Amino acid sequence: MAIHLPNRIDGSETPVIGPGRQTVIVGANGAGKTRFAQRLAADVAAAPDPRPVFNVSALRGLYDPRRVPDSVDSLYDAVQPGYQSEPTATQFDRLLHLLVHDEMVNLFRYKASHAAGIKSSLVPTRLDKVIELWQEVFPDNRILIESGRMLFSRQDENVANPYSAIKLSAGEKAVIYYLGAILYAPKSAVIFVDSPEMFLHPSLMQSLWNRIELLRRDCSFVYVTHDLGFASSRTDASTIWVRRFDPGIVAWDYELMPPHSQLSDGVYLAIMGSRKPVLFIEGDGIHSIDAQLYPLLFKDYSVTSLGSCNKVIEATRTFNDLSGFHHLDSRGIVDRDRRDDKEVAYLRGRRIMVPDVAEIENILILEEVVRAVASYRHKDENTVFQKVRSSILSQFRHDLRAQALMHTRHRVKRIMEYRVDGRFANINMLEEHIAHLTQEINARGLYENFCRQFRSYDASGNYPAVLKVYNQKSMVAACNVAGLCGLKNKDEYIKTILQMLRDESNGAERIRRAVKACFGLDEAVADNSDNSESADRSEKSEKSVKSVKSEKSEKPDRQRRFPRSKHKKHYPSK
Repeated sequence: MAIHLPNRIDGSETPVIGPGRQTVIVGANGAGKTRFAQRLAADVAAAPDPRPVFNVSALRGLYDPRRVPDSVDSLYDAVQPGYQSEPTATQFDRLLHLLVHDEMVNLFRYKASHAAGIKSSLVPTRLDKVIELWQEVFPDNRILIESGRMLFSRQDENVANPYSAIKLSAGEKAVIYYLGAILYAPKSAVIFVDSPEMFLHPSLMQSLWNRIELLRRDCSFVYVTHDLGFASSRTDASTIWVRRFDPGIVAWDYELMPPHSQLSDGVYLAIMGSRKPVLFIEGDGIHSIDAQLYPLLFKDYSVTSLGSCNKVIEATRTFNDLSGFHHLDSRGIVDRDRRDDKEVAYLRGRRIMVPDVAEIENILILEEVVRAVASYRHKDENTVFQKVRSSILSQFRHDLRAQALMHTRHRVKRIMEYRVDGRFANINMLEEHIAHLTQEINARGLYENFCRQFRSYDASGNYPAVLKVYNQKSMVAACNVAGLCGLKNKDEYIKTILQMLRDESNGAERIRRAVKACFGLDEAVADNSDNSESADRSEKSEKSVKSVKSEKSEKPDRQRRFPRSKHKKHYPSK
């Protein structure tokens, strides 16, 4: 059956989806998903070739005593016409009653046939199926039928003392509710499931609904959810992204998502879950510094962690290729690592932001960040920074050759990738090309050049240049910036930075400006004329800004900065 979707706000032609067994309606809270589903259900029931509609909602089923049309309640009322259950009884209670009632009817029918001498056998009931599937989901649990009631027990408990459904957890009740309710859906029904993830652990949710869909191959399922993990798991679904509802004209702003197979999970979830521009970052999304810091720095962006830098680059490209579909801005952030200026320019030209420091840990020890935290902790910021600077330069001096070797290895790898990736007419040409690469690359010459460059940074005390090339995750702890700021350890130092940004404390704006300057997004950090080091830094920053302005045509990465007039609210300045 094809389904005509509801009216659109812009008055454009409404799409037709199906026939298909899965439809997922997604969107942010308050976007109008539930109203959209209700309208869709009414249209399905009123279509020229109507199909039965059946409503399933664990939240209402477990906790709301009011009856729901086209649901388990309708079947219960058909079995018990005019019967009023307890005022506090829920749809879940009525479902249990139906399951036991059908079991009893089946037993009575079998007994009557047997008494009449008619050869018959017990027919499997819905309750038998619920018990079977329940024990697949919870292998240690058992369901018992005693005196016309459903009772429960666990293997590790005394079976002689079973307990009633009232003692089940919300998740256990939800599994019984979903299994039982779906079994009662009319033949070939369109089943509307509100919040299918409700009360279910993520590890259980996908497998349970896969099993339920197999249980009712004759039915179609329409899921209404804001759980993007569940939406992503319905790989064969037609997915409708509801963005907004206009109650005045009863119309929606919505889009049909491209097939999930064409998008990575990160892009798919970001498109559906955000009303704000999207910022893809590295890290695991929970424990990484990236995931904790960037949402506080880029508050007008929906920040999505994707893991590796390659995933960030690919997701940003894919997302922006679909800009005509979702109308959202998208950027990515990757660490600089050992990339040279050409690589950085290439990435920035493709809306990938790359900081002027080697990795995110280096952002934590930018001069203005160190000074802001020291001042916040009532320490002398000049003294703290000078000691941090001295320690970092000393560490860099000790690791200089190792760092030069890592940069050389990265450069050789990149050259090999680019040069060997060329087209060759035959194997002889490829062999000849490879034979000349060793001399052409000159790894030792690259290494010695890096060593000279790094020694010049050390000799001149060029702290920003050192942070730009120095990849060493331990240096934040080793430079004792935490102890100098009166904090226990590196973790406490990071927590303080995050707390300052979260609470908009004194110094939070200094940190934001420092990071913006590090990404080339705004003017350099303001001059701090109290000491010569800050004055020298400001002079260098001013020259850098002038140089950037004069070289726009040569450096496309700087042309990709956020337009100030359009995005000024993203980066407030005092």
